[in-house]
Amino acid sequence: MSDRDDSEDGKLLFVTPSIKIPFSEFAFSFARSAGPGGQNVNKVNSKAVLRWHVTQSPSLSPEVRARFISQNRHRITTDGEFVMSSQRYRDQPRNIADCREKLQALLRAAAVRPVRRKPTKPSAGSRRRRLTNKRLRSTTKQLRGRVKDEG
Repeated sequence: MSDRDDSEDGKLLFVTPSIKIPFSEFAFSFARSAGPGGQNVNKVNSKAVLRWHVTQSPSLSPEVRARFISQNRHRITTDGEFVMSSQRYRDQPRNIADCREKLQALLRAAAVRPVRRKPTKPSAGSRRRRLTNKRLRSTTKQLRGRVKDEG
């Protein structure tokens, strides 16, 4: 059985080959959602709110966890709990799946190690052009001054 089969059975959230999170780490609560739905909106709790203890999760490496927390600090409580909601659809199961998909996308973004910038210097030609443009601009501005009387 492959990793993808596990995620389809509802046991694991497959993010990358090295990151798989068991659904048991997630807690869902439900509320009434806004938006379309007519009278049903007032009766059914279709909005899904996902809660996940990022800081206590053994499924993430420290490196990925640190990146995920820094990229999503506005969604993490002081207790280290990640909170996300979905009310895009009119029924609970689709909103639960939407929350998982959103989390999966955020984790994939955090799993990518950022490329270190290699410091470079401007080329001689670009320095020359910059200084030439500065001189031209300077003379243009000097010509805007008051005209001196020669008399």
